[in-house]
Amino acid sequence: MNFRLTYDATTSIDSKLKITGSKSESNRLLILQALFPELKIENLSNSDDTKVLQKALFSSKKIIDIHHAGTAMRFLTAFFAVQEGKEVILTGSSRMQERPIKILVEALRELGAEIYYTKKEGFPPLRIKGKKLTTHEISIKANVSSQYISALMLIAPSLSNGLTLHLDGKLTSTPYLKMTLSLLNQLGVQTSFEDQKIVIQNHYIKKHSVTVESDWSSASYFYSMVALAETANIQLSSYKKDSLQGDAILVELYKQFGVETRFEKDTVLLEKTSQKIGQTFKGDFTDCPDLTQTVVVTCLGLGIGCEIFGLHTLKIKETDRLVALKNELKKLGANVEITEKCLSLKPCKKLKQNVSIETYNDHRMAMAFAPLALKIPIKINNAEVVSKSFPDFWETLQHLNIQIH
Repeated sequence: MNFRLTYDATTSIDSKLKITGSKSESNRLLILQALFPELKIENLSNSDDTKVLQKALFSSKKIIDIHHAGTAMRFLTAFFAVQEGKEVILTGSSRMQERPIKILVEALRELGAEIYYTKKEGFPPLRIKGKKLTTHEISIKANVSSQYISALMLIAPSLSNGLTLHLDGKLTSTPYLKMTLSLLNQLGVQTSFEDQKIVIQNHYIKKHSVTVESDWSSASYFYSMVALAETANIQLSSYKKDSLQGDAILVELYKQFGVETRFEKDTVLLEKTSQKIGQTFKGDFTDCPDLTQTVVVTCLGLGIGCEIFGLHTLKIKETDRLVALKNELKKLGANVEITEKCLSLKPCKKLKQNVSIETYNDHRMAMAFAPLALKIPIKINNAEVVSKSFPDFWETLQHLNIQIH
């Protein structure tokens, strides 16, 4: 589906919205639930990624296809490695077969796992023979993807001797590691994280109920809309002031774009309070790379520049997000430069209208560019990709008076 988005400036942005549960929390809890069946989960994400993971965990098939779901590939690799007596082929889309997994596979092999590459060395598909893992202390590179480390952390309580991880190099997306630790702690697992070392004790998780917080990454698109609107008030639920999600940094980030956040019980209230915005936004997104596309498009729509660093993990996402961003921003008239880990955008005062944005099978490309409809008519190609993380996205936009053709 290709959509054309427009906005009638005589209408207002004023609505109450319910956002689905966090994909990051949901996927972690589903792995723990599969290991410890007495765990009960409320407010699961309705994203494709979570549905794919849930289906894979209960599949009796020998070939498990997780399509584009990167989190599922990492978490399931570790999960199936400890399923004694079970053998699977874990595969995915053509893009998934280009996304590296060698660091995680090597770490699991050090623990004693039997994992083999069926095609290209270092990449899916994988043939995994589940077995009991007895080694309990390894080192792993920390500067590529935190999901490799979280995958190991999630199986750690089920290992007879627990797990000690020594992290080599600069940590990437630390808040996601802290999220995993915090979820384990909530379920009674003893952990420590000091001086590049994570220790997780063996523990059987007994009957427990957990409610998943709504997804902060999904909230980012509404922060962008409030920033781009002349006036706006949006209520989003359900969110916590002491969130485990790294993308809750939105609250501080978007103050720089004139958006104020108030917490009332489990709701956040977003309000456009200022039209005075600086000329250049600067930020290190090492801990929140998934917000990059949204923030860059916000800057473009506000006519300000940005310099964003810490983006080295974007090249191994659903697409090479830095290249994709550069391609689509240039269509709109932007002057943008990228390196392996940085993006620089010059202020752009006039945007080209009715540009068709390619989405590259990447949900965040579609959703990040959609708020520009407040400024110009814009087209989004293959708009259905949003189902990966936010199936109700387009319907939700219509509640904010965005016209979808």
